[in-house]
Amino acid sequence: MKESILSAPRALLAEFLGTMLLLAIVVGSGIMGERLADGNAAIALLANAAATAGGLYVLIVLFGPLSGAHFNPAVTMVMRANGERLPAPVFAYIAVQFVAAIVGVGVAHAMFGEPFWQPGDHVRTGLAQWFSEGVATFGLLMTILLGARHRPQAIPALVAAYIFAAYWFTASTSFANPAVTLARAFTQTFAGIRPADVGGFVVAQMIGALTAWGMAKLLLPSGYRDRA
Repeated sequence: MKESILSAPRALLAEFLGTMLLLAIVVGSGIMGERLADGNAAIALLANAAATAGGLYVLIVLFGPLSGAHFNPAVTMVMRANGERLPAPVFAYIAVQFVAAIVGVGVAHAMFGEPFWQPGDHVRTGLAQWFSEGVATFGLLMTILLGARHRPQAIPALVAAYIFAAYWFTASTSFANPAVTLARAFTQTFAGIRPADVGGFVVAQMIGALTAWGMAKLLLPSGYRDRA
């Protein structure tokens, strides 16, 4: 992607809209799934995972050509370290992602008549949860890094499919995103997390992301770059 002053505002707007909509989908589908599942947590999780995966596919297709469709500080940092040229500074990408994620939670609450901001109360802590987040983020970044090398046009489908699976094979339901994690601390609905548990998740996510970057360097030829 070519860098230019003119493309930076568009890229940041794309990251804002994509991240905001992603959180609206994650939180909104969790609320709807829980309301319709009549206490069946498996059905609620299935609805949440399916809506998130489908929405993520669409968002990557739409916003990928404009910003890279990172929607995730861990992805932004690893892709920049991997040599991807961003149309705006890394800190701007990350700041926009965090703000947009919180706004997205507010959008979901407004759609369902929930209090606009509410501190999360879902307990998500402990070694199993942290390890799950490390594994989830490791798998996400491996999917992106290897997929970008081998099948760049398939990235939207690969990421969506991986996230759907990770909802089910991880104990944490795969947050795999520091911005998503912080934003979900502002909801007491199905997708929420206690503010006190955010730090452990984010540390595990960053360890998983950096481990994936190192592993990709071992697996792929030196000097590899994604083809986005």
